[in-house]
Amino acid sequence: VCREYLKDTNMLFIGGLLMAIAIENWNLHKRVALRVLLITGVRPALLLMGFMLVTAFLSMWISNTATTAMMVPIAQAVLDQLHKSEMESEAANQVLENDNKAFELQEEPTKSNSFKETEEKALNYTILQTEDLFLSNVASVTPSFLSWNLGNNHVLAAEEDKERNEHPVDEKHKKLCKGMSLAICYAASIGGIATLTGTTPNLVLKGQVDEIFPNNDNVINFASWFSFAFPTMVVLLILAWIWLQILFLGFNFQKNFGCVRDPSAKNKEQQAYQIIKDENKKLGSMKFAEIAVLVLFILLVLLWFTRDPGFIPGWATVLFNKNDTSFVSDATVAIFISLLLFVIPSEFTIKQQTGSKTKIRAPPALLNWKVVHEKMPWNIVFLLGGGFALAKGSEESGLSGWLGTKLTPLENIPHPAIAFLLCLLIATFTECASNVATTTLFLPILASMAQSICLNPLYVMLPCTLSASLAFMLPVATPPNAIVFSYGHLKVIDMAKAGFVLNILGVLAINLAINTWASSLFKLNTYPSWANSTNC
Repeated sequence: VCREYLKDTNMLFIGGLLMAIAIENWNLHKRVALRVLLITGVRPALLLMGFMLVTAFLSMWISNTATTAMMVPIAQAVLDQLHKSEMESEAANQVLENDNKAFELQEEPTKSNSFKETEEKALNYTILQTEDLFLSNVASVTPSFLSWNLGNNHVLAAEEDKERNEHPVDEKHKKLCKGMSLAICYAASIGGIATLTGTTPNLVLKGQVDEIFPNNDNVINFASWFSFAFPTMVVLLILAWIWLQILFLGFNFQKNFGCVRDPSAKNKEQQAYQIIKDENKKLGSMKFAEIAVLVLFILLVLLWFTRDPGFIPGWATVLFNKNDTSFVSDATVAIFISLLLFVIPSEFTIKQQTGSKTKIRAPPALLNWKVVHEKMPWNIVFLLGGGFALAKGSEESGLSGWLGTKLTPLENIPHPAIAFLLCLLIATFTECASNVATTTLFLPILASMAQSICLNPLYVMLPCTLSASLAFMLPVATPPNAIVFSYGHLKVIDMAKAGFVLNILGVLAINLAINTWASSLFKLNTYPSWANSTNC
């Protein structure tokens, strides 16, 4: 059991988290976010796209929760500034409109005055007659009932007036806040699927495949997963952006993209853009530590991609062992780069302390254990290990195999239909349970089922792993949803309405991926020799 807690996949997870903690510690993620927002601008549709792109990109490398927690306050500041600018502009327009009306009234012909006076006298007489009639009719009504009735009427009238007179600018701001909140949490969940270390279910899949099929020829590695999942993420992100734009910004795409512009709109955009500029200015120029972390991060990604790309021999094969590609894994690279973070100094200068004795103090390293201890989610590390131990127990006891044989009637259903139905099941289940628990529970069963019906195990395991990240409908489904919900812009119905459609779109996009580019990438149409089934 203890071995399951120190598997290669766990080490990859820890190495990836150490790099993410270093990026967060030196505010490199915030610098990247603000730079991209300066490029995209602050027009509604482009602002939505900018925040989604930044959130998805950061979520590929650091945790979805940390990404969301950082992006929501930035979005809030930009939206508040946009709203403030719109209100000021509206007030200025109102004053100008009133001045124009007053000017028009002054220039009206005097001949109409006598007619107006006659009309006003007739109106006043009618009002007096009506009041007399009303007072004579209500004289018999008890004072208590009268006061209760009038009080209720006043309350209802006030509520109706409030709803009717809600400022269109406020309504527009509310919708934009809802759209932006959902855009950030959805982009965090979608972005995590693109890389093997982006979200825990991806690592659960790798661990389960390596555990159940030990001779799998390293079929799932960083490069192969990225080739499959990154295009899927792009399709999902575009669909989410279009859907949120339709739902909260309306169908007026020309206006959303800022094609129709007036001077006041331009002024509002400039003020909101200035907020992002000021935030970026506060960060100052890049320090040596930030540059060092960025270089190590780029080196890590390059080493991951080139270790065993598949179409050419990777550096691990050439340098270490030409026959055994598992000698150096993705986890080896992650731990090696993580160790460098504890060695490389964060400054160039060596501090000297003058006094009775001169001491030379070395500058602190890029990362220290105190920061790691505070920010490392050890509970997830144990959860991952526990999941592998549970899967091992299910396999050794024969439980997975027994469950798999019970699903053999699915053999008569077309394979794309099996994948579609299983994706819907997982996407529904993950709304109520954590995505790690969902994948840990279902993947061993799906692997056994695939072996029973002579179907490539990856054909059902890959789409179901991605579907576990489609937690879009409820605030409790995933931490990013809970974070944006806590800001108070959203109701549960808003998230459920947007998330239901996005769940369907997500399942369709994943099934498109699995039946097109993933099919040729992983050879899903053939039953692999490493799946060790005697029946196929």
